[in-house]
Amino acid sequence: MIGFIVAGVWIWKRLSLETQDYIVDQAVPMAAIGIVSALLLFIPINALRRRRAKYKERTRLLALFDQATAQEKRLDLAFALLENNDYRTDGLDSAVPALKELFETTLQRALGDKQHRIRGMAASHLGALGDQSVVPLLLKALEDDHAYVRSCAALGLGRLRATETRERLKMVMEQDWDQTVRSRAREALERMRE
Repeated sequence: MIGFIVAGVWIWKRLSLETQDYIVDQAVPMAAIGIVSALLLFIPINALRRRRAKYKERTRLLALFDQATAQEKRLDLAFALLENNDYRTDGLDSAVPALKELFETTLQRALGDKQHRIRGMAASHLGALGDQSVVPLLLKALEDDHAYVRSCAALGLGRLRATETRERLKMVMEQDWDQTVRSRAREALERMRE
């Protein structure tokens, strides 16, 4: 880098004054305009490329989800599908009923077992589906022994904007012993105000 700078200064000093004025007045502004134009073109093209890659990945995950028969594999694919889709159901209309059933079943069956990560992820992903019928299940998950599950249940209720749960979330926000659960309950309440 230092070599380029030294060479540039050496070359600059050997140029005529007219050439130096031309470079300063004409070439530098044109180069700057070219760089800005290239950046302005790169940004939307890159965004389009990322969107296309997400769409391809969503299509691939949907196909794998439909083909999978093992419960654990379907569950992993369901989590990946919603995460890839930014926790929205846009473009997943055909899979939403199966996703809901899978998450409900997972949360109900796993409530008593030690797999708190799976229970929590099922609770938060249930909220992303936008189906209000899962509110009672998420309220029950707010009473789970593990704080991670309770925080994810609060997150799920916030994603659903289940306003009928405000009082319960306020109580959790004030009384739960875990800071993360209290924070998630507060976030859920704030989401309901939007």
